[in-house]
Amino acid sequence: MNNNWVNEFPCAITVCNTKGEIVYFNEKSAVTFEKYGGKEMLGKSLFDCHGQQSSDKIREMLQSNELNAYTIEKNGVKKLIYQSPWYENGEYAGIVELSLVIPFEMPHFIRT
Repeated sequence: MNNNWVNEFPCAITVCNTKGEIVYFNEKSAVTFEKYGGKEMLGKSLFDCHGQQSSDKIREMLQSNELNAYTIEKNGVKKLIYQSPWYENGEYAGIVELSLVIPFEMPHFIRT
């Protein structure tokens, strides 16, 4: 199995390095950030397409290496945003963000 499936995965995947520079995004992410340049954003700073509050949170995450997960609603769409540190050969390398559209009402199961 090759890793090409991730490019067409219906979830926006954006990866930045420890400086906040975009090092990878899949097609869904490129479309999501189209108003900021889409594929032209590769190699650019995340801070160029985020407001002050979001930029402050990104800086905090880049320093703390901590997970940040939350849901948002925008333009009638609810999303789960999952931002996590990623590592390469055991060394902290930056943040990966997954942005998934989710239903407004979603079942929750407790497994034993």
